[in-house]
Amino acid sequence: MATPDSLTLFTGLGLSENKARETLKNAALSAQLREAATQAQRTLGSAIDKATGTLLYGLASRLRDTRRLSFLVSYIANKKIHTELQLSAALEYVRSHPLDPIDTEDFEQECGVGVVVTPEQIEEAVEATINRHRSQLLVERYRFNMGLLMGEARAALKWADGKMIKHEVDMQVLHLLGPKMEADLEKKPKAAKARLEETDRKTAKVVVENGEVAGQTLSLMEQLRGEALKFHKPGENYKTPGYVTTPHTMELLKQHLEITGGQVRTRFPPEPNGILHIGHAKAINFNFGYAKANNGICFLRFDDTNPEKEEAKFFTAIYDMVTWLGYTPYKVTYASDYFDQLYAWAVELIHRGQAYVCHQRVEELKGHNSLPSPWRERPIEESLLLFEVTSQKGSLVWAMRKGKFAEGEATLRMKLVMEDGKMDPVAYRVKYTPHHRTGDKWCIYPTYDYTHCLCDSIEHITHSLCTKEFQARRSSYFWLCNALDVYCPVQWEYGRLNLHYAVVSKRKILQLVAAGAVRDWDDPRLFTLTALRRRGFPSEAINNFCARVGVTVAQTTMEPHLLEACVRDVLNDTAPRAMAVLEPLQVVITNFPAPKPLDIQVPNFPADETKGFHQVPFASTIFIERTDFKEESEPGYKRLALGQPVGLRHTGYVIELQHVVKGSSGCVECLEVTCRRADSGEKPKAFIHWVSQPLVCEIRLYERLFQHKNPEDPVEVPGGFLSDLNPASLQVVEGALVDCSVALAKPFDKFQFERLGYFSVDPDSQQGQLIFNRTVTLKEDPGKV
Repeated sequence: MATPDSLTLFTGLGLSENKARETLKNAALSAQLREAATQAQRTLGSAIDKATGTLLYGLASRLRDTRRLSFLVSYIANKKIHTELQLSAALEYVRSHPLDPIDTEDFEQECGVGVVVTPEQIEEAVEATINRHRSQLLVERYRFNMGLLMGEARAALKWADGKMIKHEVDMQVLHLLGPKMEADLEKKPKAAKARLEETDRKTAKVVVENGEVAGQTLSLMEQLRGEALKFHKPGENYKTPGYVTTPHTMELLKQHLEITGGQVRTRFPPEPNGILHIGHAKAINFNFGYAKANNGICFLRFDDTNPEKEEAKFFTAIYDMVTWLGYTPYKVTYASDYFDQLYAWAVELIHRGQAYVCHQRVEELKGHNSLPSPWRERPIEESLLLFEVTSQKGSLVWAMRKGKFAEGEATLRMKLVMEDGKMDPVAYRVKYTPHHRTGDKWCIYPTYDYTHCLCDSIEHITHSLCTKEFQARRSSYFWLCNALDVYCPVQWEYGRLNLHYAVVSKRKILQLVAAGAVRDWDDPRLFTLTALRRRGFPSEAINNFCARVGVTVAQTTMEPHLLEACVRDVLNDTAPRAMAVLEPLQVVITNFPAPKPLDIQVPNFPADETKGFHQVPFASTIFIERTDFKEESEPGYKRLALGQPVGLRHTGYVIELQHVVKGSSGCVECLEVTCRRADSGEKPKAFIHWVSQPLVCEIRLYERLFQHKNPEDPVEVPGGFLSDLNPASLQVVEGALVDCSVALAKPFDKFQFERLGYFSVDPDSQQGQLIFNRTVTLKEDPGKV
């Protein structure tokens, strides 16, 4: 409960009564503000003016290093710091210079102490600014962006009073333009949004944790350069807001720079218990891309701390996907590489009174409001005995390290409270599962909360980039490194990338496999990276998609058609053309112009014939799509019908229907046509694709796996995601025909089947039996939402 003296003190600083009462609810803030006010009163007396009180409140609420309170209060009380701008500069200075003693001369220079800006200087600076924009001001008048004038004038006079600059701008603009007229009150028309050119499609707005590059479109490499992201420079970790320093910080950073040479170091640290998905593609691009853009290195580190869920196939698949996306790790490491060091640090943590052995069960530790551990104040010696093998009165005590406890009977917990309120996270737990790399050497394994920051420290990572959900672990990250007096990297968070109509949870994908809804992790209807590769998505397209999404703080959920657009962009330039027929209809040319098949030269890329040609046979019997024929034409129909000829692509011939052959059921079985040279008569309304002497193949046509945008949303899909499966997500065409130019195609080779879409050779293909997956259609389906 606030005391009347505190309330009176705070209102005396100029705070409203409500603001003062709110401040008193925060014990740490109220204590610091009370101390600041008390110290100021020693210089100013009991009465403190409102301007000074506002600065003292700003100081108390923003200062993290309480050692600097007296130093800064003295500058405020003696009117050496008298503006908000100076206070911000002072706070930034003490944050970035944590070591004693402070260089007062340098401090005063950086904070504008003693700098006097006269009204004449303000007048001159504003006049110079207005003269630079005079012609535009006269045209746009009061619709001109006056903030630009303010900004330029303030840049010229860093320590000038902002209110005085604004007043001078208003006065000089009024003198130049005169009073506002009716036309000045009309809103300035918004510039039409220019369509993105093809070369700009890989760009995106960048938003980062501590600022944004508003309205700019930047390439991925530009996005990932430190200047754009406002990241700290290597060795300047302490300049990052929220970074916690200790008396050892500067010496540790000095040692860090000696080891790294100031090089940027990042890491991509997946758990090897599942396959990477589209969200991981953003993480890979960010971690490897940031290092590459800044001439640094990136580790691929497997977080193999849970042997129950790890399989060798996941290690291989993860490495394959990283290299498939075009990145080469500087080094492949494993958390298990450091198990000995991590264990030694755990013992040290106990010695320092910062960890203890606890016997609460797993169910008691769940949630954010779990009961405090009754073993939290356990004696250090007792926790050491329980955690490691120790000699006691001539006999060995076999503790957690050697299997004294069953799984769940004991954990090692760290003494801290995380941002989300979770208390004392677990550092080690008992697991009697052999490890894929260390065998049965260990029966206790470290957790993510314990391992992650320490492995970053060991590898001297400069920028620990992780998704937003790990923000709640930032406090434990800094706390643990500082508790052990080891180098502490900086954790930066960014928003996850998600897609509509998708499920990427490992557990739920396993449920889909078990239910027979998909075949495996690489089923082309999923959004795992192995599935996307199998479907035929080029790695370049996925990287381009990540660049379009940009480096955002907010979680991003994108429509799948935006990813598909990136795929089309790449395949349009890289997938050679071929012809295939999904529903074949036989056509016999009764007046074929040659005694044997003709060899037709087909361009691989019709828009650029310099990329070469392939040869296909053209014989008297061909096959066309059944949908390219109607017995009777109808309005708007342009393909083959009685009295309506069509051209055959690439042949230079036109065919005209003469006779329809039907079977006993009345179904059309064959068409008899005649042909002529395309240049010998009227141009047909359409040209269709065809095949002759073709290969028989299987083609798999894919649609979305789920019917709703958010299949995991219980409101949108009350029956659960398994009830939302699209029954038409896969159509297998077993008797499709494709031209012989693809006969030697290998798995993952990609083609555009003219008029049908982009297709990729599936790994299930065997010699003489090709299988193609439809990657995407040629155009976005307007029927899809």
